[in-house]
Amino acid sequence: MPSPLLAQTPGETLLLLGNEAIVRGALEGGVGFVSCYPGTPSSEVPDTFFRMSRDGDYRFEYSTNEKVALEVGAGAALAGTPTLVTMKHVGVNVAADPLLTLSYITAPGGLVLLSADDPGCHSSQNEQDNRHYARLAGLPCFEPATAQECKDMTRDALLLAQRTGQPVLLRTTTRVNHVRGPVTLGSLPAQKTRKEFARNLQQYVPIPAHSRVQHRQLLDRLAAIGREAEASPWNKVSGQGTLGVIASGVTRCYLRDALLEEGIEGSVKVLDLGLSYPMPDGLLLSFMEGLEKVLVLEELDPLVEEHVRALAQRKGISIEVLGKGEALPLWGEYSTQMVRQALRQALGRQSHAPQHCAPEGGLAMRPPNLCAGCSHRSAYYTVREVFGDEAFYSSDIGCYTLGLLPPLSMADFLLCMGSSVSTGSGFASASGRTTIGFIGDSTFFHSGVTGLINAVHNDHDILVVVLDNRTTAMTGHQPHPGVDATALGPNPRKVEIEPLVKACGVEHVITVSPLNHKASRKALEAMKALKGPRVIIFQDPCVIHERRTTGKGKPQVAVAAESGQGCLDVLNSLACPAFVKEDGQVRVDEELCSGCMYCLQLDKSFKAKKRGA
Repeated sequence: MPSPLLAQTPGETLLLLGNEAIVRGALEGGVGFVSCYPGTPSSEVPDTFFRMSRDGDYRFEYSTNEKVALEVGAGAALAGTPTLVTMKHVGVNVAADPLLTLSYITAPGGLVLLSADDPGCHSSQNEQDNRHYARLAGLPCFEPATAQECKDMTRDALLLAQRTGQPVLLRTTTRVNHVRGPVTLGSLPAQKTRKEFARNLQQYVPIPAHSRVQHRQLLDRLAAIGREAEASPWNKVSGQGTLGVIASGVTRCYLRDALLEEGIEGSVKVLDLGLSYPMPDGLLLSFMEGLEKVLVLEELDPLVEEHVRALAQRKGISIEVLGKGEALPLWGEYSTQMVRQALRQALGRQSHAPQHCAPEGGLAMRPPNLCAGCSHRSAYYTVREVFGDEAFYSSDIGCYTLGLLPPLSMADFLLCMGSSVSTGSGFASASGRTTIGFIGDSTFFHSGVTGLINAVHNDHDILVVVLDNRTTAMTGHQPHPGVDATALGPNPRKVEIEPLVKACGVEHVITVSPLNHKASRKALEAMKALKGPRVIIFQDPCVIHERRTTGKGKPQVAVAAESGQGCLDVLNSLACPAFVKEDGQVRVDEELCSGCMYCLQLDKSFKAKKRGA
């Protein structure tokens, strides 16, 4: 049955995730091409498009990395097709090279780039504020705060991109992506719009002579869009008083709650910035008239605050601008209580210590952990057996990063996606120490191949361990070039990693199942005796993905038949979450046990039994 997101039912109200609302907004904007690299908190957007792809009138693809996703999307937009490209905030770093040139040459069909930022580092290695990219590349920037706005702003961003040819940034944050709220649907276009590509070397081929002209044209387009922003319905003023508040993104929701809790709704002048770049200077100037103070609310960097300060100074306006400080930090997420605290300070009311967004006290600690039966755990266990603390471990982005904690302790440093091979190579070259780089299969296709080619070219002494669980597990089991099957069926054009590694020039390559302890140990000991770039591919399907795609689980579970010292040693060194320690004794939780039977290979105290017996 087709998804309700594809239905032509204007006026109907659905309860949608922010990311699902973005999908509907893109459809209402006439999207015809969608590309991505999955990454939390953006993943539900492409995943929803993927699930609907058999019924939807658009082309969808998971790309090998964000740069490729944007380049493919740019090609589609150059061919005249309205295009959406999605990724998480750090992915825009990977896509930055084509992005900054695409804004020069334009995308006639219309292109919107979804950057899902992650204040608070819920699932990311940094908190970067990608509104900087709007300013760096010259992209109009929309910042929704509710599920309804996610839908409506995505539609308007795509329509703006189609009308002007200027790529547009849709900047969300984790709270907005994962908010759930009522969304009233609009109409889907009766037919897809598509512009014919007209050859124009001066416009689309950015050699230096053309680029100098294109830059001035870009500035002219931004100025025109800035004039539109003055009257945009997404930039609106409400309330009155001598205190003004300018809010962007999800802080607008916190502000509404804070005003209500303080009982000052309507008595504070508020400017909601939904289209936050180019800045509507005329609107800002009229907003500041009659104000004594203006408080600026924005998560992470003070971009709006600094613009307001500069604008007031340039125009000779005497006004106190409040923003980042004790109550409103440069890091993490805001909360209603933090905004309320800032309001009280601005109003001269008695205030309390700022309350940052944090979990409630008393909750049980649940450190991140690899799943029961995860093949990464067995791979790490055997690597530690063979190399111990003598080696240094270069990690990467993926499920396997969870192996950083004791007792596995398999991450000494980590930089960014695909960096483990390159960073490990540099570390080995500079230190002369044994170095092992861990990288997942999806990450290897994403950006690990180039690091491996570099290791071969420069003869780096590094053992690369590719943890191939046949899916992109961390972000929701999205397909990549090497998967056996997807949720929609078999992968007809599978790219195997071992031939690719050999084609990169690696002479010593072994593929082995990490759940076979004896074979894995033998392979690792053989590699330990060698020098230069060499690769072990630990290949075994993700247990959760395999269950979802095949509908079958392993028919056995493990039991601790003799809970002695051997069991305790395995528990303390393997730390499988299916193990339970009670009164000094070990047992296996049969509901959690995946049936991998790895523990049976480590100690004879563990036995197998038929599941459910």
